[in-house]
Amino acid sequence: MFNDTRIEKKVDIGEFLGFIKRYKKQQIECTSHTFFRLSEEQRKIYTCDELTRILTQEKPFLVGFQYNENYAVFYKYNNKNLKMIVAFNDRKVKIVTFYFVEEWQIPKI
Repeated sequence: MFNDTRIEKKVDIGEFLGFIKRYKKQQIECTSHTFFRLSEEQRKIYTCDELTRILTQEKPFLVGFQYNENYAVFYKYNNKNLKMIVAFNDRKVKIVTFYFVEEWQIPKI
């Protein structure tokens, strides 16, 4: 049995950026799960607006499509590796969660 959060296939970064551009900022939202790993101090730094900015304006270095049909998107952010899990539907982009990963935790796909 495989893990649903494993990456099924690599996604072309240009295609992913084009896909994101189809959505307006108002269509991107955070969920109650997005910030559950953070302290109150961290929530002041990593806001939904900041995550939306990263998603819409920064270029990821890796994008993968997971078995659970979410996207795992990896960015270099403040000299750290940021992993963002994103779900899409016809009308919304949901930032499911995010966290920082070590270099060895970045999948080799």
